Amino acid sequence: MKKIILFFLIFFVALTTVFSQEYFKRDLKYVDTATFMIWASPKFAVQVPFGEGYLAKTFNFNYDIGLDFTIKTKSNWTIEIAFDYMFGSKVRKPCSEILGENVLVFDGTKDSVPFNVAGNTSVALAYEGRYWYVGATVGKIFPLDRWKNSGLWLKVSAGYFGHKIHFTDPNHYFPQIDQKDYRLGYDQRSSAIALNQFFGYLFMQKRRVLSFYIGVEVWEIFSKPDRGYIFVGDYKGPTDKLPRKFSGLVGIKLGWVLPFYEKKRVTTYYYY
Repeated sequence: MKKIILFFLIFFVALTTVFSQEYFKRDLKYVDTATFMIWASPKFAVQVPFGEGYLAKTFNFNYDIGLDFTIKTKSNWTIEIAFDYMFGSKVRKPCSEILGENVLVFDGTKDSVPFNVAGNTSVALAYEGRYWYVGATVGKIFPLDRWKNSGLWLKVSAGYFGHKIHFTDPNHYFPQIDQKDYRLGYDQRSSAIALNQFFGYLFMQKRRVLSFYIGVEVWEIFSKPDRGYIFVGDYKGPTDKLPRKFSGLVGIKLGWVLPFYEKKRVTTYYYY
């Protein structure tokens, strides 16, 4: 995790240096007037869970890729539709706690050791956390200088958040996973109304396709299992009476701005 954070810090310093050099090469009298704009933003983040909820107690850090569609007004308010897909989160629990102490495979053997059943190294079961989010976002850009489309960017968002354990059984040895009706009792899928806040900097270059943003994002997730029944683990049994629990995510997010439309500001001079 420390190596990933260090990589992003080095990448951010290098990126901002390049853009800073480009910035100071331009005409220092240039003013980037705030205007109406529409853009799309591919984004990437690394996030760390915290809290006492189902997500935080089940998963470690994760990666996040997504796409936002943004409308920015002349007064620098932003409205977005956000899509996030989160993956690569290692499950904190061993296989024996996820599928039960006796892991059953088709040949009738049993073993509680993950990835190797009855000493057969060809029997592999991989699992990780997968999350997804769809929501709406409202934000405000606060310019720091004459670049009026750039500045500190504050955003708040609300939407639907889901998370579960994603299994991969390439050799089809595990009937618990291959049969859908059984798999639903093991993946511990949960859903929630989630909130998130972003604080960062938006750099809107004169050549808009070179624009980007970077900052810190925090999530509040109030999820509960929604499959109806969990077969094993801490929450074994019916899930309808389980309470919602709080989990959080905090991470660094980087996005690239791809402009679709910009309303140009034209000034006409009259001479007498």
